[in-house]
Amino acid sequence: MRVEDLLSKESIDLNGSASSKKEAIEKMVDLMVKRGNISDKETYLKGVFAREEESTTGIGEGIAIPHCKSDAVKAPGLAAMVLKDGVDYDALDGAPVDLIFLIAAPNSEDNVHLEVLSRLSMLLMDPSFSESLKNAKTPEEFLTIIDNAEAAREAEEAAKNGAVSTSGYDVLAVTACPTGIAHTYMAAENLEKAGKKLGIKIKVETRGSGGAKNVLTEEDIRNAKGIIVAADTKVPVDRFDGKKVLQVKVADGINKSEELVKKAAAGDANVFHATGTESANEDKGSAGHQAYKHLMSGVSHMLPFVIGGGILIAIAFLVDTLCGLGATAGGNFGSATPLSAFLKYVGGLGMGLMVPVLAGYIAYSIADRPGLAVGFAGGMLAANGNAALANYIGVWEDLNTLSNPVARFIANFAFAGEGVNTVSGFLGGIVIGFLAGYIVLWLERITEKLPASLNGIRPTLIYPLCGTFIVGVLMCFIFNPLIGLINTLLSAGLLAIYHSGMIWLLGLLLGAMMAIDMGGPINKAAYVFGTGMLSLALEQPEVATAAYISMAAVMVGGMVPPIGIALACKVFPKKFTAAERSSWVSNIVMGCSFITEGAIPFAAADPGHVIPATMAGAGVAGLLSAVFGCTLMAPHGGLFVFATVGKPVLYIVAWLIGSLVTMFLLGILKKDAE
Repeated sequence: MRVEDLLSKESIDLNGSASSKKEAIEKMVDLMVKRGNISDKETYLKGVFAREEESTTGIGEGIAIPHCKSDAVKAPGLAAMVLKDGVDYDALDGAPVDLIFLIAAPNSEDNVHLEVLSRLSMLLMDPSFSESLKNAKTPEEFLTIIDNAEAAREAEEAAKNGAVSTSGYDVLAVTACPTGIAHTYMAAENLEKAGKKLGIKIKVETRGSGGAKNVLTEEDIRNAKGIIVAADTKVPVDRFDGKKVLQVKVADGINKSEELVKKAAAGDANVFHATGTESANEDKGSAGHQAYKHLMSGVSHMLPFVIGGGILIAIAFLVDTLCGLGATAGGNFGSATPLSAFLKYVGGLGMGLMVPVLAGYIAYSIADRPGLAVGFAGGMLAANGNAALANYIGVWEDLNTLSNPVARFIANFAFAGEGVNTVSGFLGGIVIGFLAGYIVLWLERITEKLPASLNGIRPTLIYPLCGTFIVGVLMCFIFNPLIGLINTLLSAGLLAIYHSGMIWLLGLLLGAMMAIDMGGPINKAAYVFGTGMLSLALEQPEVATAAYISMAAVMVGGMVPPIGIALACKVFPKKFTAAERSSWVSNIVMGCSFITEGAIPFAAADPGHVIPATMAGAGVAGLLSAVFGCTLMAPHGGLFVFATVGKPVLYIVAWLIGSLVTMFLLGILKKDAE
């Protein structure tokens, strides 16, 4: 199928105008409806806008190619519009768009829209072609320009394939981008053009959403002088073992095509050695960009555990509330009935996997499959801390009776003191995830010279055994005890402030602490202080009011981060990715349920901006709650225990103000999402 087969005179507007991206897309859909391909205009329009929410289809150079695959499409089709004055389309290069193609494809398995999209991307890489389309006087001329360009390209492809059938290629290339659409094919087109201009025979394999095309053969690889891998996602590269390979970003394939082709043809590249991993091509950007990519691998895999487990726990609280147990269940709230206990148990197990999955997939992104087991083990240690060691080393309350000096050292150092919480939480998970990945890479490097007969046991025995031991030592003897010491100091400081009578300062600090690591050790230190104050109120009625004010500040501080982030996703959508924006409803549910962990994926992805914003909002909420004199007698539950809140209206005001502070700070501090 060719481009001109999908385009008709009725679906071309050469004198279009639009004041916004939204209006431009709506007009394009109207053109597609004229084409007669759409059975349900509103459904198709929603599909086009949904695709734009994922990432802009403004590919740069004044061109946009919106597209949608939908059940509302009866047959594949194209619409085109030229906007003489251009329109702000949020294009990748920030420039106005003055040429738009809209693709409609039925919801079938043939992915016809991707085939057409790739062909359009390649044709539009020629500035003279797109300029000719913009200057066309009639729809008939517009169609003729496309027909001639496609015919010329087909002839060029046929000639190229015939010319190299016996002599082979000098340079090979593979292009791929995360979405597998425009940039994949743009890079391929520019590399092919560079090869033609330089007189260098080149073959480019594209690995787009429609699958691998123009796949490189063993003979191609054997005869090539050099290979270019221009990709921002994983592609199979073990097949290039022993060849000279340039690994670059897909953007370099577009912008530095001639330079890359020259280097590859001259053999100006390092010899690539396969590592035995399933596939790899690392983005050769800055160290910060690579760290961000690894972090996002962990965050994206962690998110379903946070959402699934968190909402199940919220439903458990709701069940107890509906049963009338919100004010009477005390510490059993959320598990006071068989159904709520079951939901809280299952949800808690799901949430418990959050930190191990985060650490495991950070390590996986760095070291591939060998890093996964080591990262998971480190994450489990971060999530569970060191307390269980007491079961195996001896009676930990009487350390001096341990005759083995090694056991005594482990007990004294790993436990860091009686009553100390050594759970390092998601911050520890991030640290050990990165360390696990690089530890496995180090193990791969130092075992390279082992006999070939041992290669089979390296990934199955050496890496997981040595890696797990190393991360175990790091977590148990450095990170968990260190955070235990921090918790001890925090608890002592909070008690000192409480005894000084500065309840407003206590509210500020408790609220802010709830938003630093969202379920981690600092958060837990504040929560344990709050619940401890509830126990103190039962023993010493004279401090009951101050105790209940402290618990109220703790809970409102924990409810702010998910709500503030959810609001920011709606008010400042450009600051967040499509996946982040789609989680706003679940964050509302978790925020209302006092499940701060809903904010963790956002904090993990951008801690330098998100954590200060959530801390400020939660601190303001805790401060206002304390100043208003709001009290809380339940240890958990969020909105479901508001029946136990003193001055509930002012409590809601403090909660909303804190959430708005977080929202506005996120809008100011965060950069636009990539």
